[in-house]
Amino acid sequence: MSGQARPQPLTSQEIVGTTLSLLARVGLPDLTMRAIGAELGVQQSALYHHFANKQALLGAAADAILLRGPRTAPPTDATWQERVRLRCTDLHAAVTAYPDGADLVMSMWAFGVGAAAPVDELCDLLTDAGLDDADTPTAARALLHFVYGHAYDEQSHAQAARSGIASAERVSGVFDTGLDIVVDGIEARSGG
Repeated sequence: MSGQARPQPLTSQEIVGTTLSLLARVGLPDLTMRAIGAELGVQQSALYHHFANKQALLGAAADAILLRGPRTAPPTDATWQERVRLRCTDLHAAVTAYPDGADLVMSMWAFGVGAAAPVDELCDLLTDAGLDDADTPTAARALLHFVYGHAYDEQSHAQAARSGIASAERVSGVFDTGLDIVVDGIEARSGG
């Protein structure tokens, strides 16, 4: 598209969509404002009309990754533990759908510029379960630290295996078992 006049004005949604497409192809280290602008056929300065800085754009991209992820509906009789596990499994699938997706989502959440919805959702699930109000935010953050940290480990290992730095072998079922351990700890803390 470079060198041609754009047929319509640039939108924030188009920029985020292009950012995610580029992330899927080149990964986070090569995801620059210049590369995004070139992909859209505009100067990188045009992106700043929609996003104050790169972090704001990456925050919007992190939110989009989470929104595009699966949202499996739990059975109506699901326990709070099953609902939490299901939401965490969906979040894991969302961030691993993009190379470096876990790194991007985790970083933007840590910076406070995106990806805040999951902690709120998990807080609601844990509050509904009767977890003490003082423990709820910490428990929700512990779940997300596990989910994003595990996904980051998986993606980093896969990248190292592709580069020939590490073997491709990994133990299966580790995510589910680790999630069970975290949920069981929250259940024990809540008294049931």
